[in-house]
Amino acid sequence: KNTRIRFVTEGVLVRQLVHDPFLDGVGAVCLDEFHERHLEGDLALAMLAEARATVRPDLRLCVMSATLDPAPLLAFLPGAVTIEADGRLFPVQVRNLERSAQDPLDLTVRHAVEQALQDTEGDVLVFLPGTGEIQRCEGTLQPLVRTHGVLVLPLHGRLDPAEQDRAIRPQDRRKVVLSTNVAESSLTIPGVTAVVDSGLARELRFDRGRGVDILQLEKISLASATQRAGRAGRTGPGVCYRLWTAIEERSMPQRTLPEVQRIDLCGPSLLVRAFAGRDPAQFGWFEAPPAEALAAADRLLEMLGAIDLRTGALLP
Repeated sequence: KNTRIRFVTEGVLVRQLVHDPFLDGVGAVCLDEFHERHLEGDLALAMLAEARATVRPDLRLCVMSATLDPAPLLAFLPGAVTIEADGRLFPVQVRNLERSAQDPLDLTVRHAVEQALQDTEGDVLVFLPGTGEIQRCEGTLQPLVRTHGVLVLPLHGRLDPAEQDRAIRPQDRRKVVLSTNVAESSLTIPGVTAVVDSGLARELRFDRGRGVDILQLEKISLASATQRAGRAGRTGPGVCYRLWTAIEERSMPQRTLPEVQRIDLCGPSLLVRAFAGRDPAQFGWFEAPPAEALAAADRLLEMLGAIDLRTGALLP
């Protein structure tokens, strides 16, 4: 009864570690959905590993994921063990629907949603890469509102909480939820028996020419496809309609490239210096970022007056 469980984002945890590397009062930390490989998640793991190795050997650490390869973590964390916890799994039938590059995405989605409404009895979850595609599909699916009596509801981070709740909570009729990858692992929508997967997502990439992170449209990984398909089988048997062919699937990457390998490292480099008091190139990363990216981040930090590269010290 005296234990408190705090649910925080990875970014909040990283800043707590920078402020208090000892994590006073904390007995255990659990990093969930680690397969997403957010940069803050990688930073948190590396900082926690260093804290355990230096000042908090008693700190318990748990890294969780449904699709994670445990081998790299076992090598990174001395003495770590693997615990498998199988939940109740329902079968999900996967169907590949061929889509030509010339076919508009919204029309292909409408065809797949119509098929899902005929083949299943529950709600339909559609994965789309961004808000622009969601808005176009929302308009294209309006005839289904009249013919099938369904609700077509968007779900993405820009919506206010009430609109997000409307998409997540059960309604008085069937609904078609048009979502970004926020519904891939961050939340569960009860009643979904069919998933329509566009196979696309927008990922941050560092544009060295402009010196900023930009969103690029990319194919998802096989791990993400597996995660998305599983959303159709959370409460009963389901069907996943993939808008790509089985042949195209052979060229899809096994896993999503971690953010530490593809986005700007200026902020993370500053956090590492504040936490560890040394060059980020000498920090114990779970997966070391490219050396040239770290060097570019340091040059920018020096130009901004944040660090002194000669001494490695943070400047006030």
